[in-house]
This record gives sequence, structure tokens and C-alpha cells, in this order.
Amino acid sequence: MKRFAFAAAALLLTATPALAAEPDFSWLAGSWIEEADGVVTRELWHTPLDGAMSGVGQYTTPGKPPRFELMTITTEPAGVTFTAYLKDQPPAAFLYKPGEPGVATFENPDHDFPQRVSYRKCGDDGADICGRIDGLDKGKPKVVEWRYRRGR
Repeated sequence: MKRFAFAAAALLLTATPALAAEPDFSWLAGSWIEEADGVVTRELWHTPLDGAMSGVGQYTTPGKPPRFELMTITTEPAGVTFTAYLKDQPPAAFLYKPGEPGVATFENPDHDFPQRVSYRKCGDDGADICGRIDGLDKGKPKVVEWRYRRGR
């Protein structure tokens, strides 16, 4: 009987898929800024702590009040999730889609706009961060991109 139990346990262990390692988004941590045509876009991401990150975005356009956004990257039952918290809107959660190192893509096909949020290392030395939101906006394709440099 012991031999059967050992064989069954060994079979179960070999048939169980290995747990995937949590993705490493530490490259996103820091202060980031883009200035273009008078519009200033800033994001600040804290380094990961216990598998979670938090960030804040500030968007300033001349003649308009500044906008702010809180963001988190956490591990939820559905998987690694980017959640955006904007004023007067319910939280918007996007599920991580694994890909190449230095790229973080999150999707939510049921969200109004965007349906995809992504960050990636960019530039010759990979020191910049390129961000992108995209999807359908009122039935039409829409893409918004920006390129952050290290801020202060």
C-alpha cells in the first residue's frame, strides 16, 4: 500500500503544472515625465512591496484643471491586475497578459476605453518608458501613446 501511495503522489506531482513566477515590474518604479505641447504627464511608481505596486499619475493641460489617477498592480484571484482609480469613475481592472521581459500589457475587453494598457522599456538604452492605451472608443479604434523620461 505504501508503494501505491508513493507512486500516486509522484504521479500527482509530475502532472501538476509548475506555478508561474510572478512578473517583475521593478523596472517601472520611479518618477516619470513627458512634456509635449504644453501638456505635462507625470507618473510615480513605488518599488514592488510584497508583490504589489502603487502609482499616481498627474496630467496637466493648459487652461484645464489637472487630472489625477491612482493605480495599483496586485495579484488577484484572476491573476496579476492593473487597476486604475479615476475621479468620479468606478475602478477599472485590467488583467496582465504575459509577454517579453520589459513589457507590461494589461487587458479588459469589457471596459469602455481603453481596453488595453501597456508599458515597455524603450530607447536605445532602455532607460525610458513608453506607455500606451488603446482599444475602441465609441466603436472607433483609438490609440494614445507617450514616452516618459526619468523625472525628479
